Order: sequence, then structure tokens, then C-alpha cells
Amino acid sequence: MAAFRDVDLAILGDPTRRAIFERLARRPSSVGELAESLPITRQAVSQHLRVLRDGGLVVATAQGTRRIYRINPEGLAAIQAYFQQIWDEALTAFQKAADAAATDPGQEHRT
Repeated sequence: MAAFRDVDLAILGDPTRRAIFERLARRPSSVGELAESLPITRQAVSQHLRVLRDGGLVVATAQGTRRIYRINPEGLAAIQAYFQQIWDEALTAFQKAADAAATDPGQEHRT
């Protein structure tokens, strides 16, 4: 799970921030474009984007006088790797439990 330590999942705990992240997953956008689709001010969008950017989940590029934000593939890959490792560990534990139950059918009734 070391790869995930670079990204704090709590960053996506805020519903508005998660909505911004999900919109950016669909298409790169400016602060103004995001603010038009959300019930918050441009300033609030900027603050959420700063948290997402500082957390490594989004990046910004200058386009004229605007900054266009998009998902950072490296940050998303870290989250994916984290959940993949948890999934793999859960499947391994399930397989061990299933193998143990098959070897000793009475085991599932023990506490």
C-alpha cells in the first residue's frame, strides 16, 4: 500500500470536492466552467481545486488567461493501486478461508 501514501483519500471525502473531481474525470475544465455547474462560487471552486492539486489528484495547465484543470493520471493510479492491493488481499483471505472450510467442514461452526 506504499503507493497510496502519496494520496490522501480523505481529500475526496468532501462531497463538493468529489463532485469537482468527477466532473474533471469527464473532461478538463476551468474554474469558471466548474462553478457554472455547481452551487458554489468560483472562489470556493478554486479552494477545492487547490486541495485536489496539493493532494496530487489534479493538475493545471495555462491556456491563455485561464488555467485548465484535469485529473492527474499518477494520482489516480495511486488510488487504483491502493484499492487493487486491498482487493487482492481480500480475495487471498477469502480463498484461504474457503480452502480451510473445504479441508475441515466443521470449522465454519466453530467460534
